[in-house]
Amino acid sequence: MLRIHFTAEDLVRIRVRAEPHPLWEVLLSIHMLQTSDGSLVFDAWRRQARASVRPSATILAALARPKGYSPDFLTPTVDTADLDTALEALLGTGKSVLRADIERLATEVAPPSWVVGIADGDTEAMRQLASSVSRYHEDALRPHWQTIRAHVRADRDKRASLATDCGIEAMLTMLHPTMKWRAPVLEVDYPIDRDIHLDGRGLVMVPSFFCWRRPIALADPDREQILVYPVERELGWCEPIKGQHCAPRPESLSALLGRTRASVLRAIAEAPRVNTSQLARTIGISVAGASQHATVLRDAGLVITHRSNGSAVHKLSSRGVSLLAAG
Repeated sequence: MLRIHFTAEDLVRIRVRAEPHPLWEVLLSIHMLQTSDGSLVFDAWRRQARASVRPSATILAALARPKGYSPDFLTPTVDTADLDTALEALLGTGKSVLRADIERLATEVAPPSWVVGIADGDTEAMRQLASSVSRYHEDALRPHWQTIRAHVRADRDKRASLATDCGIEAMLTMLHPTMKWRAPVLEVDYPIDRDIHLDGRGLVMVPSFFCWRRPIALADPDREQILVYPVERELGWCEPIKGQHCAPRPESLSALLGRTRASVLRAIAEAPRVNTSQLARTIGISVAGASQHATVLRDAGLVITHRSNGSAVHKLSSRGVSLLAAG
């Protein structure tokens, strides 16, 4: 469990990014490229990326393992959506920070020998890393950047509306099914147990297209604090490029089921074993509404529901998986 401790000053210093962070999307997408997670959402993109990403991306992949620690310096906190500006911040990372991050990585896995150059702040090694990031972004992300941006902007607008209409604490409460607001602490389902005390520094919320399942924080508690969290994604978002085939667009599913019910089905696909309250927070509807939609989907044979610790927990049936795969 991750516990983020707020003061009154921190609550008024929360900021939600309006644009995707280019280096966070690079890092988290290369995580996704190395796994099979979220197959319904990402498999079409994976097929494209694996066919087009140049071998130089292996430099980045050696640092960005899908499990465990990825060096914080790969995602400097910069208020920009421009890749070149973000890479300048990466290249400007101090030697002490580089060495500390590589030493932390080495406690989990033996890094390749060339990583010594990065730990030493060697200019050529850092430029090779930046070049690897840039080429990967061009091959795997740039063809879809407008789609990624549209999803992030939509999420940001949703958060801004919640904060304006219901207050900051309500926005935090409904941020993601894996998070709970217990004033003055934001609890996040997390693979390790840790506490972050903001102490008046505020928090930058980073909506991310490629973040999967649960939010992510920087490992170093002394740096500017951010919380990266997943946005809701449409199935079929991956547009065909250069004659490649991607999954169909989702309008047909919305036409068949209705927009909200289709969103409920997609949310269950993205988070198997999600309960009704979590569904409601994810979609932005009432618990009663989420329960009604889940019941209709279950009666249609698309969803399987069982009780766990007093809550109704949902997952897709084989028929539901087939329907989503068909678009």
